[in-house]
Amino acid sequence: MTKVLFCFCGSLLCSVVMGYAQLKPLDDGNYMEQRAGLGHSIEIFEHQKTATVAFLGGSITYNRGWRNKVSADLEKRFPETKFHFIAAGIPSLGSLPHAFRLKRDVLDSGKVDLLFLEAAVNDEVNGTDSLSQVRALEGIIRHAKLNNPKMDIILMSFADPDKTSTYHKGKVPLSVKNHELVAGHYGLPSINLAKAVSDRLANQEFSWEHDFKDLHPSEFGQELYFKAIQRLLTDAISVQQVKGVSSNLSLAKALNDGNFSKGQYVDIQNARIKTGWVLQQDWKPEDGKNTRKGFVHIPMLCATEAGSELSLNFVGNAIGISIVSGPDAGILSYSIDEGPEQQIDLYTQWSKSLHLPWYLLLGSNLKAGKHQLRLKISEAKNINSKGNACRIAHFLLNAG
Repeated sequence: MTKVLFCFCGSLLCSVVMGYAQLKPLDDGNYMEQRAGLGHSIEIFEHQKTATVAFLGGSITYNRGWRNKVSADLEKRFPETKFHFIAAGIPSLGSLPHAFRLKRDVLDSGKVDLLFLEAAVNDEVNGTDSLSQVRALEGIIRHAKLNNPKMDIILMSFADPDKTSTYHKGKVPLSVKNHELVAGHYGLPSINLAKAVSDRLANQEFSWEHDFKDLHPSEFGQELYFKAIQRLLTDAISVQQVKGVSSNLSLAKALNDGNFSKGQYVDIQNARIKTGWVLQQDWKPEDGKNTRKGFVHIPMLCATEAGSELSLNFVGNAIGISIVSGPDAGILSYSIDEGPEQQIDLYTQWSKSLHLPWYLLLGSNLKAGKHQLRLKISEAKNINSKGNACRIAHFLLNAG
């Protein structure tokens, strides 16, 4: 059997095949687009000496690994600059949640100079539809740029087995396609690590089972991600030195007018309770099941009985809810402006063992103006659920 020893050389992953000719590793540069580059943030890092860098993503951003390595790399490159790093990764969340939590979790911390954004893995796993992906990703970009026109943003698509399988079939995963669509439209740097991993697996540089191991990468995979991002930064600095900083701060015309560029949380205390709901100031599960940080020991609007009803008046063009979906998650009936009643099942494939943060869009592309949302817990329930519960952490509003 051929034995392979792996090592990292510069920005490339090198493979040395014992007793055979060395495999030629693929170039990280093949999987990134500089587009307008990172001139504004690099100029700030070099001259202003204080800077803020934010990392917005799911569990791959939340976990220690590439994020910590990138932070250390920036401090090494710019030793005289005092960096403030915002770690805004929350496991299980993709582009739709990011669009509505961006304000509180990132922008409210002050001026952000560089934003790393990833959502492709959870968009795929969570089954977020394509239109919602585009509206959410575009909403994040526009919201961020309207907050600070000089903010640089890097979009990243990370790897998972489904994406590798899709690439091996000669197709492009939908979530990656949407990341690249939005990045290209707004001239933002992007890096397609899903494609890089797929190609390197095909090139026999490493194996998923023994080296990368999981969509939550092993130390090996985290290092691969870091080296690729490090290469993107190195190339961006070179481009900035040659081309300088662009003076064009205009925002491109929106791809979709229904984008969530004014996404925000609405306090659950704004709800009008008709029957059955209780506001718990310090919610925690009573069944001993796991939770996610930021979604336990917080105020939660809770109901466990069918027929529990509330309403919310809002002004905007999109509305939704952020809930925790546990073993007893129920089915919700809802309507907007006395329109047709619809139902949505709150139970997920992960709810059996986890009170999962779950973001649901109940209405979008509404006529701008005043609206009313009505929620009622249905008598029906998922066959796998132990109850009829609904626990709301936030209402989601696009205030356009």
